[in-house]
Amino acid sequence: MSGEIDIGPDTSIEELIESYPRSVGFLMDRGVVCLKCGEPVWGTLGEMIAMKGLDIGETVADLRAFLEKAS
Repeated sequence: MSGEIDIGPDTSIEELIESYPRSVGFLMDRGVVCLKCGEPVWGTLGEMIAMKGLDIGETVADLRAFLEKAS
C-alpha cells in the first residue's frame, strides 16, 4: 500500500475488509461488528461506528493512522 488510506464514513464494511483486512482487529478492539467477527453485517463504516456510540470522525482518523502504520 502506498499513499493515503482511502476510507471514510461512507466506505462499505465489505470494501473496507477486502482492501484492508487488518482493519478487522482494530474494529473488534472497539466493539464494532464486522464480517469476520461472525456477524454478516452489511453497511458503512460510519453506520457501524455510530451504532457503538463512538465518534465517527475520530475513529475513522484513528483507523487511517493505524492502517498507515501497518502498511
